[in-house]
Amino acid sequence: MTWIDLLGYAASATVLATFCMSTMIPLRVTALVSNILFSAFGAWAHIYPVMILHLILLPVNSARLVQIWHLVRGITNTQSTDISIENFLPFMEHRRFRAGDTLTRKGERADRLFCLVHGQVKVVEINKTISSGTVLGEIGVFARDQMRMATVVCLTDCQVYELTERKAKELYFQDPSFGYAVLQIIIARLVENLSVVEDSREAASIKSATPAQRGSAAVLSG
Repeated sequence: MTWIDLLGYAASATVLATFCMSTMIPLRVTALVSNILFSAFGAWAHIYPVMILHLILLPVNSARLVQIWHLVRGITNTQSTDISIENFLPFMEHRRFRAGDTLTRKGERADRLFCLVHGQVKVVEINKTISSGTVLGEIGVFARDQMRMATVVCLTDCQVYELTERKAKELYFQDPSFGYAVLQIIIARLVENLSVVEDSREAASIKSATPAQRGSAAVLSG
């Protein structure tokens, strides 16, 4: 067996390895190695169609590797749950609400999400006040039944940007940074709301307890 044969077997092995990859970066790296080996094999074995094919595939796989690398690095570097609305203003509608207006109502269809840019609102069900710079209504938009989970009322005059459900879902699939930020927001919101509900239950339990029960709890906690 000559070294050219070994080169051909090695190149074929890298092609087999690409079919065993489950993630894109290792797949593209292995594909690049395969392109290099097959190009060399085709040149030395005088199989020029193979050489030309893999010389063409080499820059294609290189470009795809750079794209996926930048995508993964961009997502990894996303440390906050903030969405920079400047990038999405062309898709959003600016609206104003007066104090006392209802932004969302529990049980209604969630057909848009909101970015509160000025003012304060209150989530009625958990008695929580939310200030400007917050995204609202994202859970209902991406929920399976697309129903609002809470009623949100404006405490002050408010300015918001609205993003329709259709545009939000388009951005979710087209812009990975938007999708990842929305995912972080939903998880953080659910955890925060669960904590608020648990604190409210504990406060209600303490309030309804008899003086004797409160004294026993104080002794146990001490």
